[in-house]
Amino acid sequence: MSHSINIKTAGKNLEQAEKAIVMIHGRGGSAEDILGMSSYLHVDNFALLAPQAENHTWYPYSFIAPVQENEPWLSSAIDLIDHTVKLALKSGILAENIYFFGFSQGACLTLEYLARHAQRYGGAIAIIGGVIGEEINRDNYTGDFAQTPIFIGTSDPDFHVPLERVEATVSILAQMNANVKLMVYQDAGHTINREEINLANEFILQEIQK
Repeated sequence: MSHSINIKTAGKNLEQAEKAIVMIHGRGGSAEDILGMSSYLHVDNFALLAPQAENHTWYPYSFIAPVQENEPWLSSAIDLIDHTVKLALKSGILAENIYFFGFSQGACLTLEYLARHAQRYGGAIAIIGGVIGEEINRDNYTGDFAQTPIFIGTSDPDFHVPLERVEATVSILAQMNANVKLMVYQDAGHTINREEINLANEFILQEIQK
């Protein structure tokens, strides 16, 4: 199975915006769901781009299953995120003004995409996620984030995303010159909490209010 190009939009018109945020939903979610999170974020002047996964799932198995078990869905998902980013670039938005927001499976996909396409972005917010694969293939990850701010929030424990993988992801991103902030909440559940939203606004999106 592969994902068709289906990107929901909201916020400012892409051709008129100076900033864009790519919002990636979780398993069982939808583009409309994740776009709804924008009301809590400081993105009033952003173009909002939310790709939709086929059957509401980016890949069928756990993100720490062997990669080949999640193919060809995973590669197709990464291609769709790349297509979404290129839409923003083609409209004239600079990479340093492109942001990302992902939750759960969407956070895993966000972090995997970024690690494979490292450069200076505006910033990224990933709630409960880590890079993808049973074993981490460091050879997949190249580039320099040039101090792109990345906020990762997670629960310990989390049934779907082991803290060990989250911490390994933070280490990889930091080695690639990202400015990573990790917050771990004890027994917080598989959800997005208010403090994570506040920190995301302060650490990633603070410049919008200036």
